[in-house]
Formats: sequence, structure tokens, C-alpha cells
Amino acid sequence: MLIYKLFRPAEWDILVRDGATPGAPIDIADGYVHFSTASQVAETARRYFADVEGVVLVAVEADALGPDLVWEPSRGGDLFPHLYREMRMTDVAWHEVLASGPDGHRFPDLA
Repeated sequence: MLIYKLFRPAEWDILVRDGATPGAPIDIADGYVHFSTASQVAETARRYFADVEGVVLVAVEADALGPDLVWEPSRGGDLFPHLYREMRMTDVAWHEVLASGPDGHRFPDLA
């Protein structure tokens, strides 16, 4: 199962440059890297990245993260995947810069 992380361009650049990142400021403050499922990621983008150009959508294979990935209740009681270690470039299955339009970010088919 793929899970998804959204990065601002500068955050993505850090991951590419350093090979690992503790995540965005909210990730660092919360002590884990926030991920979303395919059904959750568009709402995450709408809530937290609405005015951000060049958002990078990153796909990660959940099973490959092992016990460091914990599913915990969050928004509306839904379970969200949280990674309790740095995210590594080697975790990335694929990435794509999201285009923006009048109705928000345009996502590829994640089904």
C-alpha cells in the first residue's frame, strides 16, 4: 500500500540534498513524519498547502517502513500513518510536483 507525504519545495530539496529529513516544522514539533492515505491526501493538501506552489507529492510503500510506521487516529477519527524516524530518500517510491488550478492542486490517479 502506498502512503503519501506532501512537501513544500524547500523541504523536498533538503530531503534530496541530505538523503534524509525529520520532516516539516509540524513533523518536528509532533515528533513524527505525517503521511496520508490516497483518500486523505487531497484534504491534507487543501487544509495545509492551499497557497503553496510547487508542492511535491511523495509516494512511499507503507510495508517497507516496518514498525517505525504507526497508524494513529487524527482528523475525524480517521487513522493516519505516522513515521517515527527520519524519512529517507531511499523510502521514496516516486514523486511528482503537483500542478495548481483554481480548484486547488491536481493529483494523479492514486487508486
